[in-house]
Amino acid sequence: MSWTLVAVVLLATAGLLVLGVLAGRLWLDVRVLAREVDTASRALAEAAGDLGAAGRVG
Repeated sequence: MSWTLVAVVLLATAGLLVLGVLAGRLWLDVRVLAREVDTASRALAEAAGDLGAAGRVG
């Protein structure tokens, strides 16, 4: 078996592993960002509701 072929297969495998790790980190970052966007949008909706209620009272 050619050592060049073995080296190519090992490099391709290492590259796929690196891409898999990066994809996992990206997925975790997207989950965190989605949670933060959800929290911010809920706070904005609550503030808008409070503002609407204050406008009706005054």
